[in-house]
Amino acid sequence: LQAKMSKPVRARRLEGIDKNIWVEFVKLAATYSKVNLGQGFPDFPAPDFLTEAFTRALGGGNHMLHQYTRAFGHPPLVKVLAQFFGKLLGRDLDPMTNVMVTVGAYQALFCCFQALVDEGDEVIIIEPFFDCYEPMVKMAGGTPVFVPLRPNPPKDGKLMSSADWQLDPAELASKFSERTKAIVLNSPNNPLGKVFSHGELGLIAELCVKHDVLCISDEVYEWLVYDGKRHIRIASLQGMWDRTVIVGSAGKTFSATGWKVGWVVGPDRLLQHLRTVHQNSVYHCATIAQEAVAQGFQRELMLYGKPESYFVQLPKELQQKRDWLVQSLDGVGMKPIIPEGTYFLVADISPFKSDVPDVPNSDEPYDYRFTKWMVKNKGLAAIPLSAFFSEAHKNNYTNFIRFCFAKEEATLKAANDILQKWKQEKTS
Repeated sequence: LQAKMSKPVRARRLEGIDKNIWVEFVKLAATYSKVNLGQGFPDFPAPDFLTEAFTRALGGGNHMLHQYTRAFGHPPLVKVLAQFFGKLLGRDLDPMTNVMVTVGAYQALFCCFQALVDEGDEVIIIEPFFDCYEPMVKMAGGTPVFVPLRPNPPKDGKLMSSADWQLDPAELASKFSERTKAIVLNSPNNPLGKVFSHGELGLIAELCVKHDVLCISDEVYEWLVYDGKRHIRIASLQGMWDRTVIVGSAGKTFSATGWKVGWVVGPDRLLQHLRTVHQNSVYHCATIAQEAVAQGFQRELMLYGKPESYFVQLPKELQQKRDWLVQSLDGVGMKPIIPEGTYFLVADISPFKSDVPDVPNSDEPYDYRFTKWMVKNKGLAAIPLSAFFSEAHKNNYTNFIRFCFAKEEATLKAANDILQKWKQEKTS
């Protein structure tokens, strides 16, 4: 006898968060793209010193590296992270209480929201935002409150920079209330590539202190900053260490996104709650990957600030790749917004609108239709920018798409060839 279940099976907290842009667009890219500048992962190899460390760990004599390690982080890794970030933040960090290793920065974020956000708490999210923040806040029972970065295009006809997208101080202040539990800061910002200035961070810090609000600071692109800009850590500002959780990623730091090693750094009074979520969800992250990342950081600690440091070399290489893609897009009339950091660059597709006519009253934003058309007809994959905005604001940003330039020269050249050919077809 087969009795159908009549009880609802889905937990209420999953309501309205079942759609995920990556599922759809990764599938489209896999099916149609000749050149994938969509998802944010490098198609060039991780550095030799890192893969060698992994191979050593795998084949070396220490068979315990194949077993469980400490749940909250492999001791050699938390130790070197505490030394490294202690140096950057100018304070003594305890590896056992001020650092926790997670399954990528993604799980670090999940732990933050689950551990710190309660039913009815409001969490301020700056738009555009990495798309998992909103569903993760909702899943924890919180209410996302959005504040947009607003573009101020330069008057002189120059290309826009990510620095031209700014918070309105009064608008930001108006979002803080009794119910505000936390603000999510992502600098350098994905998708824009904006690196928040000392003044902008000071404004956020002042409001956090005034309203007694936590800051979840997603700093996964901390080393990928260009044009001599400097990444400033908000936790180093006055009154902020005690209320900030810093999220980091070996995937972005060492160009090894598939290893899924991330971490959080912060005061024990916050991290103790993240540890509770972590021990009751994933328990711990792959031991061998943690061992290899620890060795990568030991090397970087020794070479800190020297020209041969990977953290000095990688942004130089990526700045060059960024400049190629900027030139390439600008050359065909797709206006790029020059990013100050990250892997990403946003471009204005307005001049190409005649190729993909708008469908009035369509449920799907224009940039979604454009990117789908582009991957199917041109073989070039990108991501629609409106995916990084809330429902309320996404319709204001449907003329932009996001490209990833952390790619081999050959990949960027192939993308340029597609764009050039497309431009010729338009003008012939």
